[in-house]
Amino acid sequence: MTGSTRGPKDPRRRERILDAALDVIAEHGAIKVTFRKIAEAAGVPLGSLTYYFDDMQHLLTEAFTRLAETVSTRYGALLEAARTRQEAEAAVVEIICGKVWGTDRNLLLSYELYAFATRHPEVRAVMRSWMGASRDSLARHFDPLTARALDALIEGFSIHNSVDLRPTERGDVAAVVSAVVDRHR
Repeated sequence: MTGSTRGPKDPRRRERILDAALDVIAEHGAIKVTFRKIAEAAGVPLGSLTYYFDDMQHLLTEAFTRLAETVSTRYGALLEAARTRQEAEAAVVEIICGKVWGTDRNLLLSYELYAFATRHPEVRAVMRSWMGASRDSLARHFDPLTARALDALIEGFSIHNSVDLRPTERGDVAAVVSAVVDRHR
């Protein structure tokens, strides 16, 4: 099978499975994911999933971890690039109003992660890690309480703006971010 992506010479198979799992979650929801759907989406034999993952819980935890790390990297990069408090506030506004999520799909997947984590305590560690990374990024510029408040604000505005018929405009988001930061100075 020269040139094939199957078999032992397929070093990206595990990553393809995780990407396919996220695609299936986005399409069907975490509670309707099956090994069969993921294998089909990844273009791999069904047995490959159990080779890499002990069970569905393990696979979903790894897929959600992949999502959290992807979004956290974007989030962290914006805050790391900020050199002043004003730039950090602008980065928070960009996280809320820009494309830090990358795609609407990633935002949808984050909803799925929240819902899944509430019903599966072992997945809460993924959420806690994600929240910790977000707060650590914010703590480069803000005290711990402000970082926590901004993290909640980011999540809340992101969720609300994704479903609101009239999302909060960037200028209004900037005013709220500034008010939160000023309150905790």
